[in-house]
Amino acid sequence: MKRYPSALAAIATAAAVALAGCSSPATAPADPSGPVTLTVSAWNLESTPEFRALFDAFEAVHPNVTIQPVEILAEDYPEKVATMLAGGDTTDVLTMKNVTDYARYASRGQLLDLTDLVGELPTDKMAGLEPFDIGGKYAAVPYRQDFWLLYYNKKLFDAAGLPHPDQLTWAQYGELAKKLTSGTTADGQKVYGTYHHTWRSVVQAIAAAQTGGDQLGGDYGFMKSQYELALDLQRSGAALDYGTARTQQVNYRSMFETGQTAMLPMGTWYIASIKAAIASGKSSVDWGVAPMPQLAPGAGTTTFGSPTAFAVNEKAKNAEVAKEFVRFAAGEQGAKAIAAIGVVPAFRSDAVTAAFTALPSDELSKKAFTEDKKIVLEMPVSETTSDVDTILTEEHSLIMTGEKPVDDGLREAGDRVKNEVR
Repeated sequence: MKRYPSALAAIATAAAVALAGCSSPATAPADPSGPVTLTVSAWNLESTPEFRALFDAFEAVHPNVTIQPVEILAEDYPEKVATMLAGGDTTDVLTMKNVTDYARYASRGQLLDLTDLVGELPTDKMAGLEPFDIGGKYAAVPYRQDFWLLYYNKKLFDAAGLPHPDQLTWAQYGELAKKLTSGTTADGQKVYGTYHHTWRSVVQAIAAAQTGGDQLGGDYGFMKSQYELALDLQRSGAALDYGTARTQQVNYRSMFETGQTAMLPMGTWYIASIKAAIASGKSSVDWGVAPMPQLAPGAGTTTFGSPTAFAVNEKAKNAEVAKEFVRFAAGEQGAKAIAAIGVVPAFRSDAVTAAFTALPSDELSKKAFTEDKKIVLEMPVSETTSDVDTILTEEHSLIMTGEKPVDDGLREAGDRVKNEVR
């Protein structure tokens, strides 16, 4: 799997200065050998099984430690953590949901410097580490490395007499989606050929990854073909329309797990959730994964993705134990714990690969997961990322709901980025 190029050059100086002042915790560390309650921020614990897997595995090795999750709704997570840190919150370990938020917290001096810890790790076996490099220093360490691929319902493909979706172009993907749109589920729900979730990355990030387009640059013509595809699927009825998905807060998991969609572009984190749903009897979907569709045939696979990391709060009550948790989660023991439930770890070894048993056994699924691929960071990181992201999200919604034609929406997005951000 390819590592990301460093994306933090634009904020490296400010962040490095901030990190230089964060080499020690604000409070005295707890005795690592005594009883410790370690607090860890997390989101949606019930539907994100990796947290419990890591917590249980760490507590098994460190019986004196009890982990107390600080649960936050996924959609509120970045804003909530920012508020917590600004208010002097002492949660020990903070999960970095994306590198954009990480850069913001690190540049404000709110995270403990973990550079020495990183130096002790076998970094040659770790993917996704480079985006956390800020001027040669690290304030977070990745434990998970996700990328996007195409989930599909085998039964729906077989019932339609269609081959499973191996190495599709986007044009072929659109044709398949229309052919797979027919009938209803056992609950009387329409079956769609595909489902595009409301996140802008479903259109914009994949367009940037496969064309080399710059999401921060202000020229967004490279997104046009992906928007035309998404809108055509909506108009034809082959995909649930964006407006309905957003106003009804449709869950991509329920769409796929109840058989309401035959295909679903989504990240590898979803593997663990499918496995858990099937194991609990909540779903019986017969599923597989395939490579993300491409612009043209025969050019290899390019997709996008993002690492997820743990950091230590600069004001942590139990800084030394928190660092030990980060070391554990980022290393082979933590990687084996989450690989066993179908989460893609950042740490790679033969033992970790052997522990990853969540994939279906068919060759296409194995190929989609293991083939050499180019993985582009979901959103470039700079001091302007947050503002640009807001603009692109707003214009994405206007395009997908038909309030603006594609050309007008992309032009407006570019004008706003150039006038409001630069």
